[in-house]
Amino acid sequence: MNHRLHSPHLAQLYLDAGERYGELPAFATKIRTEEWEPVSFSRLAQRGWNLAVGLAELGVLEQEPVGLFSDNRLEWILSDYAIQFSGAITVPRGTDVTTDELKYMFNHAGIRVAVVENRQLLDRIDAIREDVPELEHLILMEGEHRESAPGLHTLATLEKLGEMAGSGGHEEIKDRVERLDPDNLFTIIYTSGTTGRPKGVMLTHRNMISQMEGIPIDLTCTDRVLSILPVWHIFERVFEVYTICSGACTYYSSVRTLGDDLREVEPTFMGSAPRLWENLYQRILGSVQDAHWMRRGLFNLAYWLAHHYRYSLSTLRGQVLLYESEGTVRKIMKRVFHLVRWALLLPWYGFFNAAVLEPIRQSTGGSLKATVSGGGALPFEIDQFFNDVGIPVLEGYGMTETSPVIAVRTFDQLVVGAVGPWMPKTEIRIVDPENGTPVHTLENPIGRGIRGEIQVRGPQVMKGYYKDSEETDAVLDDDGWLRTGDLGMVTWNDCLKILGRKKATVVLSSGENLEPEPIEMRINQSPLIDHCMVVGQDQKKIALLIVPNMDAFREAGLDVESLHDLSSLPEAKELIRSEIRLRVHTGIGFKPYECPREFRLLPEPFETGRELTSLFKLKRHVIESVYRDLIDDIYKT
Repeated sequence: MNHRLHSPHLAQLYLDAGERYGELPAFATKIRTEEWEPVSFSRLAQRGWNLAVGLAELGVLEQEPVGLFSDNRLEWILSDYAIQFSGAITVPRGTDVTTDELKYMFNHAGIRVAVVENRQLLDRIDAIREDVPELEHLILMEGEHRESAPGLHTLATLEKLGEMAGSGGHEEIKDRVERLDPDNLFTIIYTSGTTGRPKGVMLTHRNMISQMEGIPIDLTCTDRVLSILPVWHIFERVFEVYTICSGACTYYSSVRTLGDDLREVEPTFMGSAPRLWENLYQRILGSVQDAHWMRRGLFNLAYWLAHHYRYSLSTLRGQVLLYESEGTVRKIMKRVFHLVRWALLLPWYGFFNAAVLEPIRQSTGGSLKATVSGGGALPFEIDQFFNDVGIPVLEGYGMTETSPVIAVRTFDQLVVGAVGPWMPKTEIRIVDPENGTPVHTLENPIGRGIRGEIQVRGPQVMKGYYKDSEETDAVLDDDGWLRTGDLGMVTWNDCLKILGRKKATVVLSSGENLEPEPIEMRINQSPLIDHCMVVGQDQKKIALLIVPNMDAFREAGLDVESLHDLSSLPEAKELIRSEIRLRVHTGIGFKPYECPREFRLLPEPFETGRELTSLFKLKRHVIESVYRDLIDDIYKT
């Protein structure tokens, strides 16, 4: 049964949730170990309403961009409630925003009013006030402001101002909510710039509501949702709104406390990034490797049974990746084989699943009905591993420009290696990247299995880029089709498979094209490597820039203090070379020209906000610029 609210825009959705779910917990903040402080749906709506009155008193206008610079916390969603009730537009970003990004966003969006999380960020903005002349008011989430400083306020002060306001202020907010049109903007999200200058993605209330109607996971007020990804990013933001829409409770977590929070909350659902599963996968395999030989053998046997049991079950359900059409005879024979194998494995799997694999499921709390992984591709082996052991990872695909979900696996179409079917009311077509000719459309499905650029049209597609018609026209045509810049195909069981980025494609001097992401994902599975990036555009061969994992090298017996020291050790380089040979070689899906022979160890780790986006994607243009001399050195000979 679908329990979701059906509201025309975000402000009404927040009000409807407060009325329907009343005193049920909406959000919970950790106070100390095993102690969480909840706030109810009705209380959150009332506080957001009072704060909206305070914002109106401050002069915030309808459809005016309002900055919201904070990491995940209750005050973030409270501020968003207020901005939506006031009919304004949220312009969000986390506290890891760089100074250059702050200047750009303030000036490009014309931000007069901004909500900031803490004094550290407030001081950073104060230091650039001369460079952001339109800024008038800063609202501090925590702590006290300097009374003598003009234009400084606190959330508590504004909320109190709205609470004490007369009926006129509250009537004004009521009128604004009633005037809101589904095609009004609710947010402008500035991309973190993986390929260049940030662009302001304009998303409407209709875009967000389409996600509430289309996400294929049924949550209720009994569900517990853990929030770990940055809420300013549309991926996490959609799921937080989805929990409000469904009456579930969101628990704010962090990377530092994630392990304890999983155990305490026992979440039933969470949005996640591939990096989380990669780290957990490496920890599990590390513990298995260090275990007694008998326990190691039991785990390997249990996983072997689970993998073959699940694969046979998936085959019987039609949930295995199909790159080509199956003949009737072959299909029948395959299903007979897997039916017999499934029946033979069932009793053995049942025992080892409960005895050996249950502790692994308990590492995520033990109650996950699903987690949607997005924000990047999940390596196939890791995807397969967690689904095999009974932790259902529903990989999804989307982008900020599509609010974000384009496609996501469902339990009916849980095909490992694909990102599932596309969302309801969404159209997908695969286009030849060279000449722009569609090779697969709804009207022409014979293009299954043919690679091309993914284009999408539907109610989740953005309005355009803020104050940037040239960039808008470059990706959005007159018929509403968005060019994603991603390469993919439609499988023969009508799921979408992502093959890489069109812009990330490396073209060698020989004319060979290759996608760097699959190579990088494979190599990043090494415990010795934190991050790597493929380089080699217009060169004879590809190479790698590698950030080593210092702790792993120390465990391997190398006594080093810094990355700089490590890069001078021949033993370290030989260990890395062995890992590359082990993980990327011909015979496991990579062609000879896709196997890197050269690499350089980098002297510093990648940092979020610098070389990495908030979802740990590589900012390739930044890395290439910073390490241009190192890249040139690789290709001197």
